[in-house]
Amino acid sequence: MRVVAIIPARYASTRFPGKPLVDIAGKSMIRRVYERVSAAAGIQEVWVATDDERIYNHVKSWNGQVMMTAVHHQSGTERCAELAGRLDPAPDIVVNVQGDEPFIQQAHLHALVACFNDQEVMIASLMKRILNPEELMSPHLPKVIVNQQNDALYFSRQPVPYLRDVPQSEWLAHHMYYKHVGIYAFRMHVLQELVRLPATPLEQAEKLEQLRWLEHGYRIRMAVTHAEQFAIDTPEDLQRCLERLDELEANM
Repeated sequence: MRVVAIIPARYASTRFPGKPLVDIAGKSMIRRVYERVSAAAGIQEVWVATDDERIYNHVKSWNGQVMMTAVHHQSGTERCAELAGRLDPAPDIVVNVQGDEPFIQQAHLHALVACFNDQEVMIASLMKRILNPEELMSPHLPKVIVNQQNDALYFSRQPVPYLRDVPQSEWLAHHMYYKHVGIYAFRMHVLQELVRLPATPLEQAEKLEQLRWLEHGYRIRMAVTHAEQFAIDTPEDLQRCLERLDELEANM
């Protein structure tokens, strides 16, 4: 099984322009992600997919594998699909790693790839148990509910399920809630199908791309992870990262 990880990287982020190139203790964010993924067992190749020459030239400067992709892509999934489609030989599994995860845990990557030992798995992603009320109620943190096979039933920015006869302050004591950890892996042919799908009502309502796949009948296998995620979406996140750098690197 040939597994290729692709890191989509844009310069023109709305909340944090130039984010992939910011310095974190002597290394750029994109280089930290690349090196973390490259060290993971079970991943044969790592590529950066970008539409910006500054990112392209930066990755080339330390001999990373990088490819220019089209400027019109609306999502990292589309950018991954373009690059994967140009590889020869084609990968069996494509792992889409966010370019703002400089402390990505290898446990995340191992759990994702292991899902494909089941030949029926088309798409895999991760979930982590929610342990505090702030995460449960945050609309910025998507939640997921699954069936008995751990295939996703629904993703929402609201807490799901709603516990009808339980005070909201007690929900975590009465039900096991999970947040979605936004790393994906796809069988190659499925990834190419997904990027041709039209948008769907639930996706547009929640602004969650993965709902498009569910609405079109694709299954997403959810693996449970206990490893924490630390993404950098804003300059404030970067400052918190620098303040916790020793702790974050120790947990890698």
